[in-house]
Amino acid sequence: MKKITLITTVILLTSLMVYSQEDKEKSTFWNNVQFGGGITLNFTNNASVFGIAPSAIYNFNNQFSTGISISYLHTKYKNLSSPYNSYGGSVLALYKPIKEIQISGEYEQTYVAYNNTSREIPALFFGAGYTYGRNIAIGLRYDVLYNETKSLYPSALTPFIRIYF
Repeated sequence: MKKITLITTVILLTSLMVYSQEDKEKSTFWNNVQFGGGITLNFTNNASVFGIAPSAIYNFNNQFSTGISISYLHTKYKNLSSPYNSYGGSVLALYKPIKEIQISGEYEQTYVAYNNTSREIPALFFGAGYTYGRNIAIGLRYDVLYNETKSLYPSALTPFIRIYF
């Protein structure tokens, strides 16, 4: 998992460097693309989750964006002897009805390997957050597919921070 995290970081940084060196007048498509991602923290009495999700979004206008993301999660349940790591990807849509509010929808597919078994875990998040300018949003998202015995997260409600450049 350390290799996946390292590879993800290198790809994201390389993409940012290439993007920053490109002539912005060449393509209107790339003028509307932002790179960045999100951080997820979730703590309950029984578990803790830390996640990072680099992503790229395309801004159709000042209100609507859509994109893709890859994710890495580190999860520790108190009743398990060791933490486990998981990885996955998602598609997301962001909508700003007003400048300060961001509404989001995100379908996430995560793969978990633990004790020589693996499984896929889907999540469908709907969220809302407060935005600072065009680049930062802080808020909460809710997994409508949440199942206490099957879901990766210890709670259906997950705080998030998203930053785009």
